[in-house]
Amino acid sequence: MATLLQKVSTLVTANLHALVDQALKSNSLAVIDQYLRQVEAHLEELEDAAATVGGSVKSLQRNLETHHQQAAKLDQAIDAFLLEGNETAASASQNRLNSLQASIEAYQEQLPRQADEYQKLLEAKIKLEARQALMRQQRAELQTLLELAQSKEIIVKTVKRLDDLLGSGDSDVSQIAQSIYRRLDKATAASEMYAAGLDEQMDRTLNQHFVHAQLAERKKKLALPAPEGA
Repeated sequence: MATLLQKVSTLVTANLHALVDQALKSNSLAVIDQYLRQVEAHLEELEDAAATVGGSVKSLQRNLETHHQQAAKLDQAIDAFLLEGNETAASASQNRLNSLQASIEAYQEQLPRQADEYQKLLEAKIKLEARQALMRQQRAELQTLLELAQSKEIIVKTVKRLDDLLGSGDSDVSQIAQSIYRRLDKATAASEMYAAGLDEQMDRTLNQHFVHAQLAERKKKLALPAPEGA
């Protein structure tokens, strides 16, 4: 278990920023995916180890309780045998009680260690799951950045090709390039106009709501009836 916790500690303390930077420099998510695969594998190991140790803790607790109950009964039986003068039965019961008490001491020594080990496994699992969630979020953001960078590279290449076409000396090819440019410009302008119109519409709507709210407040002060639907 110590080796497993050391491996988990390495993953938990890993420099995620360095991993992201490495992925950006290589223009690949491979290093991130490798980290996530390691996390996933160790999470499975942690779950299995925690289940095993947790089961051991429950068994120790149950055995300890059972032994305490048996010891209490034997203790009473020994006194009863002595009162009856049955030395043989009292001696046998005392030997059995001594054996139970030795087992109780062993269980009491093991139980705190096992419980501590179980708690460490649970804490490690929680920490590793948190790092996994964080890295998955980082991966999604990084993928978006890489896709955006790739899109920009395509646009740059496209524009360069259009510039090359414009300077090719072929009038038909040049006209095609100019037509594409016009369509790009038109689409950009239409997008900007739509955004501006939407902003204006939002401002107008918000202003109307503000005026209505002011009038409603005045009517309330003047004890005038509120309009229907208000």
